[in-house]
Order: sequence, then C-alpha cells, then structure tokens
Amino acid sequence: MKTTLSLKPSEVTKNWVLIDAEGLVLGRLATIIATHLRGKHKPQYTPHVDCGDHVVVINAEKVALTGNKVGQKLFHYHTGYPGGIKERTITQRLTGKNPGQVVEKAVERMITRGPLQRAQMKHLHVYAGTEHPHDGQQPKKLDVAALNRKNSIHSAEA
Repeated sequence: MKTTLSLKPSEVTKNWVLIDAEGLVLGRLATIIATHLRGKHKPQYTPHVDCGDHVVVINAEKVALTGNKVGQKLFHYHTGYPGGIKERTITQRLTGKNPGQVVEKAVERMITRGPLQRAQMKHLHVYAGTEHPHDGQQPKKLDVAALNRKNSIHSAEA
C-alpha cells in the first residue's frame, strides 16, 4: 500500500535562493518567486506547511514590464482621510522611495491569503540595488531568464 508523505514543520529544510531581477518581466518573476516561497518546486511539498525557501531579490528597481503598462497601469491607495484616494503609475512607484514594494505586492497577491501566507512572505527579501546582507547564508543564484525566453525582456526582443 502506498502512502503520501506529509512533512512536519520540524522536517523542513529551507534553502536560500538569489534572484537578479534586472530586465526580468514582473509577472513571470513573481510567479517563480511565489513557487519558491510556497515550496511547490520541491518533491516533498505539503500544502499546509511552510516548506518553501528564503528568496533574496536584488535589482528590484530594474524590473521590466511588457506592453503599455509602464505608462498606463495605475495603483490606487487611500490616505485614510476623507477624499484621500490617490493614484500612482507603476513608473512612479519604481522610481520612488521603495521600488521593491512593487515586486513584494506582485508576489503577495499570488499566494493564498491567511496565516501561512504571512509566514511565507517573511522569507521574501527584496532590495532595490545589488547589495544585500544575506551573503552569510550563501544563497544559490537562480537564473530566471534561462528558464524561459519570455522571462526576460532582453531575450524576448532577440
């Protein structure tokens, strides 16, 4: 009789993955990051356990968008005051004070809501530039552009 292996939280091994987001398409990058945060790329994936990896994303400000999203995509937010609805384009958000939030929000919206999502999102580390403080964990570099030719804006043009 065959049985399905169900991991316990103490049996999970978490790896560290480094992704360079320069020139990568935002939506495709977010799906790959979400898959690694959930742990769906591992053979011992268990849906109710946080079995994903730590993901470090660098160069988040240099992420690419396809089509007319650069000028047309709007993000709405509310200040909390009456009449306080505001909107910003994605270009304004990428050149603003926290460009990594664009990648964080794209990934956050791809993971099922709830306490498990909040635990998994703590393992996502996004940095606007090339510097990050996680060298001690020796993250393995993941070449997202090589996974599919559509993942990178540079290889899609060629």
